[in-house]
Amino acid sequence: MGFRFVALPGHRMVAHPQTLPSDERLEPELPPLQEAVERALASAQFRDVKARDRLRSLLTSDRQPTLGSTAPGQGPSAIFAQPPQDLPALLRLADELEALAKREAGERALVWNCGECGARYAVPLALARSVSIRCERCGGPVELNPGRSVGEESLIDPFLGTVNSARYALASFFREAMARGWPVLVSTEDGGGNNA
Repeated sequence: MGFRFVALPGHRMVAHPQTLPSDERLEPELPPLQEAVERALASAQFRDVKARDRLRSLLTSDRQPTLGSTAPGQGPSAIFAQPPQDLPALLRLADELEALAKREAGERALVWNCGECGARYAVPLALARSVSIRCERCGGPVELNPGRSVGEESLIDPFLGTVNSARYALASFFREAMARGWPVLVSTEDGGGNNA
């Protein structure tokens, strides 16, 4: 289930099946992978409950959400957090998302390319030193000189990088919504299975 977040002034909320107004709203810049957003929220807490579990229960419970959809053809929205009562909890969630992203950022490495075949070699920063090796692909020499690397990259898998960018985007969005005093609404990305 993919989640779509939006924040707007409380007086601009409308009932379902209407669509929420698009002229005055905030939306986080989330990665297109729905699984990344779900995983970003999986281990974070909101009011002593996993944030992802709370979102799922809001959208799939017996009592269907009643607020307008975030876009035409999508399911109804539910209030995830509303100021002022949820302000401290949402700010703690934002802090936790950023802390998770920093903790799981992974080790950094220097990167070199083989001059003959273009094969890439990465060495963790802690282990980088000047050395010459033979390319595994073409057998040519590759100078692993820290001063001549082509850049620095993270050694984590690409999906974890996407999850962490979702965490940072959500944290920033939650803080901005609370600073403006706007409720945070959530709906399902795919229109949800809640429309009968």
